[in-house]
Amino acid sequence: MIKKLLLLCVFLKCAVCFAETIKTDVLVIGGSASGTAAAIQCARSNVKTMLIETGPWLGGSMTAGGICVLDANRNFQSGIWAEFRRHITTFYKKTPGYDTTLNAVLRYEPYTGAAILKKIADTVKNLTYKLNTPYTNLKKDGTGWEVTITEKNEPVTIKARVLIDATELADAATAVGVKFDAGTDSRTQTGEALAPANATSEIQDISFAAIVKDNGRAADRTIKKPEGYDPAAYSCLKGADVKKLLANSKLPNDKYLINWCANQYTVSVEQLTPENRAQTFKKARLHTLGLIYYLQTVLGYKSFSLEEYNTPDKLPYIPFIREYQRANGILKFTVDDIYQPYSRPNKLYRTYITVGDALPMQAYSDDKNKVNYPPFPAYGIPLTAFVARDAENLVITEKGLSVSHLANGTTADPAVQMTLGQSAGATAAFLAFFKTTTKNLHARIIQGEVLDHKGYIFPISDIPFSDPYFRAVQQVCATGLLQAVFKPEGDRVAVIFQPDSTINTADIKPLLNEYYTRAFIWFNQNKPGERFTVGNLMSFISDVTLTDPETLKKIMQKNWQTTYKFKTTFDMNRPVTRYEFAALANKFINPFARRVDLTGRVMN
Repeated sequence: MIKKLLLLCVFLKCAVCFAETIKTDVLVIGGSASGTAAAIQCARSNVKTMLIETGPWLGGSMTAGGICVLDANRNFQSGIWAEFRRHITTFYKKTPGYDTTLNAVLRYEPYTGAAILKKIADTVKNLTYKLNTPYTNLKKDGTGWEVTITEKNEPVTIKARVLIDATELADAATAVGVKFDAGTDSRTQTGEALAPANATSEIQDISFAAIVKDNGRAADRTIKKPEGYDPAAYSCLKGADVKKLLANSKLPNDKYLINWCANQYTVSVEQLTPENRAQTFKKARLHTLGLIYYLQTVLGYKSFSLEEYNTPDKLPYIPFIREYQRANGILKFTVDDIYQPYSRPNKLYRTYITVGDALPMQAYSDDKNKVNYPPFPAYGIPLTAFVARDAENLVITEKGLSVSHLANGTTADPAVQMTLGQSAGATAAFLAFFKTTTKNLHARIIQGEVLDHKGYIFPISDIPFSDPYFRAVQQVCATGLLQAVFKPEGDRVAVIFQPDSTINTADIKPLLNEYYTRAFIWFNQNKPGERFTVGNLMSFISDVTLTDPETLKKIMQKNWQTTYKFKTTFDMNRPVTRYEFAALANKFINPFARRVDLTGRVMN
């Protein structure tokens, strides 16, 4: 009898182990640049978070993929991205020749980047992450999600209220039936003037990068000739200034990132499907190994050796994926939303939750697919880009965003991905904390959470985070009361605030009428002149807040330079500056408090 009871206990114990279930608020699938940032932000927003990654490193393309020279978002050092930059700069500050300038191009060894992300993640409460962890059986569970992983050769079920797909190729969203677009969109599909007349199936090339080390002139580290090697495959380097290419891709400790035209490997959407992926990646790896052999034998860099990765061929764990398929979301974010945010039918700029300034990538073997982009502006990315139309409580990052093909060219940049990952995390945390669904997203609350954690929600580059009215400017710009100014600078367009400029009444009148029911009466009664003055602003604040005008004037006069720290003198007849307007409007009439829907329409 006792033996039977012992056997029953053992059986029950095994059954419990077999049926182990982990519950979490948010599950992030994919430790990519965006996935790592999303998981960190979720946990810092005080919701229980788990991240699972099939590979050995956190960071995705910016570590495991070797893309470790990052030019984008140097002027938008936001939140977790800024934190990562600071750790990198601190680590290398004593390395000879390392550029520690605040907004320098970020350069690092991929292993170091991965170690720093792991160190940050290890310090975050409410966050559990699991590396080298494949998943199966992803499915809906009511309004939440259920997924199976394997630990110690046993299946473990994870149940989560919210799922973030941060895989490089939108695999989780694909598994649950999200519909996607792929290839180039036509002009009629997106309305983009830069789009081709007809849609095509073309997507950007993938690349296996390579990290090489210079071992000195006398060393010979020539690799074995790779299978299928053809020097003609690297003809794009003929006539190229290889020394300049190397200088631009230099890393600490005599290493270089090789991620040039010759790394590119042309693929189709079909070749990136799960069943074809392994074979495609094998061929792409051989293509990059051929480039290294070409570099050593034809170009004379025999002292270069492959470094950094514990793989049989010493190439990165994963390729750099620039484009695959893009979610069919509630709304699609296009380049017209970037170039002309204020004249679009939908006011998506009011729902920006992150920013970017990367120039669009155009990695095509055939030049006919390249687009002649005009100088490219810094931009915000709206909340709708993260939400699929047909999957509740699923937040999508990486290259699966609901964007057009042309917009994908800039949002796929790894530095941009890290900033948008933080905002994806804030979105998922909102859903988990309020126990709601993606049908009830509240842009203003999510934007506030991003700002609380030192992020940008609007791409203004001339008001730094250190400015006392940074948040006020960000919030007022997000309402549209004050529009940003586009300033061409070569192939880029800076988006600036111009704080010392004054305000035309005609520019703010339509917006004030939209946000405040009493504004129409106020304009009829007061009839402000062409330039909106300090006195006009005092009068409007008095009217909206029902404050006695003389009392408000005395308060303002007393606090103008002391409490509010304005450098100007208080003069009711002087045109108000944009900086003063943003600071005082945000404080006293708070247009940011007015809720907007996902299209940016002000809700009554």
